[in-house]
Amino acid sequence: MRQDENQKCLSTMDKTLVTASLIEGFWDRWKAHGVKEAHLNRIRESFLTKDRWMKGWQELAKQSLADAIGADFKEEAECSFQIAGLYYQLMYWLIPERNEEKRSWLQESLHAFYQADELSPYKTEYVQFEIEKKKCFGRVRVPHSAIGVIMIINPIDSAKEELYTYEMDFLKNNFITVSFDGPGQGQTYMDCGVRGTTERWQIFIDAIIDYAHTQFPHLPLYLFGTSSGASWAIYGSCNPKITKAVAVSPAFVNEKIRLPDYFIERTEYILEKGEGHMLPSFEGLSFRNPVLLVHGKQDVMVSSEKIYKLYDQLPNGKYFKEYEEEGHCCNYKLPEIRQLTINWFMKGTEAHDA
Repeated sequence: MRQDENQKCLSTMDKTLVTASLIEGFWDRWKAHGVKEAHLNRIRESFLTKDRWMKGWQELAKQSLADAIGADFKEEAECSFQIAGLYYQLMYWLIPERNEEKRSWLQESLHAFYQADELSPYKTEYVQFEIEKKKCFGRVRVPHSAIGVIMIINPIDSAKEELYTYEMDFLKNNFITVSFDGPGQGQTYMDCGVRGTTERWQIFIDAIIDYAHTQFPHLPLYLFGTSSGASWAIYGSCNPKITKAVAVSPAFVNEKIRLPDYFIERTEYILEKGEGHMLPSFEGLSFRNPVLLVHGKQDVMVSSEKIYKLYDQLPNGKYFKEYEEEGHCCNYKLPEIRQLTINWFMKGTEAHDA
């Protein structure tokens, strides 16, 4: 049985590596999250194997650590530690199975991000709450004069540290950031073995909102999510404690579009057995708070028709932004979307379409 599991794990990695070698769009997410083009070109000089992937990203991570240690300025060092952490994330991410090798690369990534946090002008707290008697691990970052709290809801296949650029943009504009690994993600999955189910994610989103409300009772609470994280941001927007939510390319239950084989196989490791997905159904939700809905017209994962229908159902104060040339998650417009988000959170809730 164990041999079969090993073979399955290797097969899933091979499919991931073939996709990474041949499909340009595979890298959109990683470039959007901070992978440097020159570094990526080095990795892709020849066809990717597991050894080449691991060796290549490890060398680049070590170089970034050395750059951080030799940096003249704190900000420069912080940035280099973050890049190192992201490259260790890529090593952690490739391995689908919850094993010691995967755990060790996550620890390297966490350590690099910890070193970056130590140099940051913003206070970082490493926090936990429990769902079903299992710990969920989070990071809370606090600017000097906070005007609100943004909970970042990560896509199912991302650990919280991967989206550090989101934190940076929000912090610079005086928003506290709250980011947790949910069921099937990062430390919550690796340390406690918490796998994803729709019901468990529902409990998780309710818990993160309660946590933020308890910690920061006098500040407005906001949600920001992409892909499956966007779906859960929409679910969370129905909570009376929330002021506004942003959903970029939300995934739908029963979407007919086929996902890549490598992705489907990877999610089998992080979902409970028998679970086909961990998405909320939008049917029957009592929408109550304004949502900024963002869609890329070239998205092959989510149909425009469903997005338009969802937007029609959203309550007053909603805002729709569509990008003609962008695909799923609007990766190349994310900095612009985050700025749009900041501006919208700071304004009133009058309806306006763009």
